[in-house]
Amino acid sequence: MRNEIRRRHYSRNTEKTYAYWVKQYIYFHGKQHPKDLNSSHIEQFLTNLATTKNVAGTTQAQALNSVVFIYRHVLKQDVGDLDYLRNVRRFKNIPTVLSKEEVVQLFQQMKGTTKIMAGLLYGAGLRVNECVTLRVQDIDLSLRTITIRNAKGQKARVILIPQRLLKALGRQLLKRKQLHVDDIHKGWGAC
Repeated sequence: MRNEIRRRHYSRNTEKTYAYWVKQYIYFHGKQHPKDLNSSHIEQFLTNLATTKNVAGTTQAQALNSVVFIYRHVLKQDVGDLDYLRNVRRFKNIPTVLSKEEVVQLFQQMKGTTKIMAGLLYGAGLRVNECVTLRVQDIDLSLRTITIRNAKGQKARVILIPQRLLKALGRQLLKRKQLHVDDIHKGWGAC
């Protein structure tokens, strides 16, 4: 299954999630091989998730997608039409959004790297995973851009750095460069 996921260029997170749910499906049915099970077994598994485990509808959909993936793409078995299991209603609650004043107060409480990261999330629209895996070579202060590589859906995009973050981000890059130089002088490698 992992080979098939990688061949299709799915993200590592998707791979981990699919592997987890297929494992749960197999354990739920007493370690029977999925080729010996059918769509009614899938329905039993999802019903158990909803009733016993009390998982959210989106989690059920994720589990269903994982199990359907192994049947369709790995075992090459048709499990029939399971669309009736996909009746997940999303966004029934309106999300809570901070006001401008609340955002300003929040940023006033932050400092250092955390403040820069939060600024990139809020001001530039980075996702959390994109922010924590950001590389120095992808930041261009002269053009005020950040190149996001291998983003969601294996797509790349270029975003603008907010003017307010330029100086702080420049200082952070200088600190990283100095740390790199110090590490090389200590013989800790070139990367």
